[in-house]
Amino acid sequence: MTTITEHTSGAPSHKFDPNFTQNVIDAMGPKTSPRMREVMSCLIRHVHDFAREVELTVDEWMQGVELLNEAGRMSDSKRNEGQLVCDVIGLESLVDEITFKKATDAVDAPTASAILGPFFRQEAPVLENESSIIQTPVDDGEIVYMHGTVTDHKTREPIAGATVDVWQASTNGLYEQQDDDQAEKNLRGKFSTDENGHYGFYCLKPTPYPVPFDGPAGKILQLLDRHPFRPAHIHLIVQHDHYKPLTTQIFDSKDEYLQNDSVFAVKDSLVVDFVPLKNNPKATLELNYPVILVPQNGA
Repeated sequence: MTTITEHTSGAPSHKFDPNFTQNVIDAMGPKTSPRMREVMSCLIRHVHDFAREVELTVDEWMQGVELLNEAGRMSDSKRNEGQLVCDVIGLESLVDEITFKKATDAVDAPTASAILGPFFRQEAPVLENESSIIQTPVDDGEIVYMHGTVTDHKTREPIAGATVDVWQASTNGLYEQQDDDQAEKNLRGKFSTDENGHYGFYCLKPTPYPVPFDGPAGKILQLLDRHPFRPAHIHLIVQHDHYKPLTTQIFDSKDEYLQNDSVFAVKDSLVVDFVPLKNNPKATLELNYPVILVPQNGA
């Protein structure tokens, strides 16, 4: 039952039941874990406050519910529409900032993280260093020799046996699971650093592309009068048993969408230059990208 408390002036101090939200929170049972109780209590308060603040209508609420339902229906092993919805409202990038803020604020910071994105796939092909992730050649792409050294944040010593998992879109802006004309696991590869911490492979110079806009994420962008484009980038996950895993992206410094990435993932330290490469018949461009990992027991 809704309770309205009156001021002496006759104006209500609470337009809506002031006890309702707490009653919902108090409905959690004694077996609820402390962390679940903390997270859900906060979520319920914020969601309820949002609904009250904007005076959400039934029609608007149902539109939101249907958007979530549609994201679920569109998602499968090749597309994560729910994650894409989170991306275009900046939620994944915010969670990334919260999770890794301490490390990225350091003066001698390790390599900055960035969002995973919705197109990662498990079990990328395991390849030898100096090999290519390009299985489906293209006529309109430039070949890049990307290489670097993975080192320890504390000691600056090279890390042998680190795994470098890389993936990117093709020049048509599509990842292989979006494009039947690309070979399975095209432009994906998993490499291991040698005793000197070195990794190296051949890939395509990345291309800007629009996130899929035929679903709920696209509807949100359209309603907010925003474009769907992401700046050209390459994805990396770098892991070693004794170090904290790093998920990141690197961005082409010449890309026009660096300042308005549709998923808000760009960080200054992740912007790189692809430079001309001479005396290598396999590639015309080079990217030397060192990676610095934090030990598992590090800050």
